[in-house]
Amino acid sequence: MPELVEVELSRRLCIALDGRRVQNARLVDPHASAREPAELAHALRGATFASPRRRGKLLLLDTDQHTLGLHFGMTGRLVLDDEWAIERLVYSSQRRVDHWIRLIVELFDGGRLEIHDPRRLARVFLDPDEDALGPDAATLTLKQFRSVLAGRGRGVAVKARLLDQARVAGVGNLIADEVLWRAGIAPGRLTTSLSDDEVRGLHRQLRATIGILLRHGGSHTGRLMGSRLPGGLCPFDDHPLSVSVVGGRTTYWCPLHQR
Repeated sequence: MPELVEVELSRRLCIALDGRRVQNARLVDPHASAREPAELAHALRGATFASPRRRGKLLLLDTDQHTLGLHFGMTGRLVLDDEWAIERLVYSSQRRVDHWIRLIVELFDGGRLEIHDPRRLARVFLDPDEDALGPDAATLTLKQFRSVLAGRGRGVAVKARLLDQARVAGVGNLIADEVLWRAGIAPGRLTTSLSDDEVRGLHRQLRATIGILLRHGGSHTGRLMGSRLPGGLCPFDDHPLSVSVVGGRTTYWCPLHQR
């Protein structure tokens, strides 16, 4: 499913939009936006794209008039000028099916941007509230990370905090499990139980893991991914992985080295 890594790859493809002008925008699936199709089309028609941005899992396509925000849900993918931003998306079909198209943006130069989503969970925003999101996980400073983990009373599970987009933007289930596995921290540990050394190590692994996954081409390319199945063994120590639910998400982790 699209996490920070997949959205960043989409952003990089959309660099090719810079300076190009919108001829028409069609919200093919009205379910994908709180805006009416005619309103969205009117807002974007004639607009010129600037350099694309990203905050967490939200792709931000600025124009000289508005900002088009794209969230890919669980199975959404972006196509620009017939080029897919990502070749493979785990847990989604790789087929190109016309009735899965949710948004079409046609450009004056003949180019075209599309959002494909089999499960209809992708969302299209006009001038989205970026302040509803926490700082981006890829550029998160140690000071910001300490603030992310800070909690009251007994704290919350560290994985649940990593998944909270209002606290830190961009981490999804696959990235969270990979980071915690690499850091040797159990996903159910309370944030208040982490030592300063553990906080530093977790922050370092978060930034490093995102870089590794970007270089490898997707959130599904982590070392833990191949073991995320019943009977899977830890790639580090061959111990059977535990499966639990943390933060509402299925979680794979090693009880031997993740403490």
